[in-house]
This record gives sequence, structure tokens and C-alpha cells, in this order.
Amino acid sequence: MGSLILCHKKKAKQPYEISRVHIKIYTIEELCYYICNNLYLIDYTILNRQLCDWIGTELELERLAERLREELRSNCSMEQFIITILRESNIYAQSDINRIQNILDHLQNQKDVERAKYKADSLLESKEYESAILVYQSIVNKEWDDSVDKTFYGNIYACLGAAYGHLFLYQEAADMYEAAYRICEEPGMLKAYLYCCYRAMPEEKYVKMLSGNSAYLSMDSIMKEKMKTIRREIDPDMPDERLEQWKREYRRIDKSAGIC
Repeated sequence: MGSLILCHKKKAKQPYEISRVHIKIYTIEELCYYICNNLYLIDYTILNRQLCDWIGTELELERLAERLREELRSNCSMEQFIITILRESNIYAQSDINRIQNILDHLQNQKDVERAKYKADSLLESKEYESAILVYQSIVNKEWDDSVDKTFYGNIYACLGAAYGHLFLYQEAADMYEAAYRICEEPGMLKAYLYCCYRAMPEEKYVKMLSGNSAYLSMDSIMKEKMKTIRREIDPDMPDERLEQWKREYRRIDKSAGIC
């Protein structure tokens, strides 16, 4: 059975607002939850004197507030400031604190471009697709960092493709997967590119795109075989005509929704 956590009774009358994400926080538990789930977003909106004063005045945790003020005066690191809040809140077990410390150490040792990708990856994983796209785009649109391999940027394009795909923006997704494949030349990226093209294009245009390109034709054949295998697993007796009818109906749904 898990251990119980005794929450603090004090709730702020005036919330602390994290301006960059427009979040208002009322309790120390909410502050800790935000920190632990947004380690990649921690910046000046958390590391400041205003937060210290809010903790002391609104939450009446003056000892913690003064500890944090002292750390700011001594130019503490972001990691130390965060760990102090989490530890002094008495919400987390030491094992949790150690895990968070390891994540912070990992982020600290990363290049700026790697930290930015970590942020975007986290947004993508949490299904905040529009926000993830903006961060990924900010990375590829800047001058590329020569200290990282080009495949790093290829993977970012692939992540952009995934984010657009989740939003059913298949043409945009296809463009990103195509860029990813040109850099990395990974079969999985080619497969994703062709799938998005298939979803975005009229059938005649898709067939024309495949013609004359052996790599495209080979991957398209693999994809079709995979679809047949899945179909047989679902319904071994399904005729080919029925499958083609489903494909046509699915394309009409996409077009009526303004996707293609």
C-alpha cells in the first residue's frame, strides 16, 4: 500500500501566475506538480524573487521563502532552486527527488538545441501538437548547430511529420517526412512519407508519383502486403472489392473534412 501525503492547508488568495503558459497556481502542491511535469520549461518565471515572496506571503511558508531568497542571493543553479522547493514541500519521497535530480542533471549537460528538442518531444508526447510544432519549427528554422549530427535534424523533421499527422494535416506531414528521409534515409521515414502522400493526394496523383521510382514502388508494395496481412487477421473472408470500397469511402470522408 502506498504512503499517504499530507497536503498543506493553505491556499493562496492571490495566485502566482506563470505568464508564459498562462497558468495560475494556488497551492504548494500545484507548484510542485507544475515543476515536475514541466522541467523543460523552467526559467525566469520560476527562478525569481516574486515567487519567493508569494510562497512566504500567500502560502505562509516563510522558512522556505527565505531559503529560496538566500539561494538567489548566492546565484544558485536552476537545479538547486527547484530541488529546494520540492524537498522543503515535504510532498515527495527521496527516491522521487533523486529521479528528478537525474533528469535535471541530464538537461543541464545537453546543448541548447537538444534541450529545445526535449521540450518539443515532451509536448508531442503530452498531445500538445500545435505547441510541439512551434518548438520543432524554431529549431529547424535557426542556423543549424554543426556540433550535432545532421540526422538529429532529420529526426526533428520526422517529429514534425508525426505532429502534423496527429492533426490530420497530411500534406504538411508528408513534406516533413520527405525532408526527414532525405537526411536520414531511414525506411520508416519513407514509409511514413508515402502513407501521408496516399492520404493527402488523389489516387491518380499518388500512382503517378510512385511510377519510375523503384524505392517508392518497393515500399508501397511492402505497405500493401502489410495491409493485406492485417485484413486477413481481422476478417479472413473479406473480399478485395470490399477493401477497395472502404478505401474510397475513407478518402471521401477526408475530403469532406477538408483534410485533402
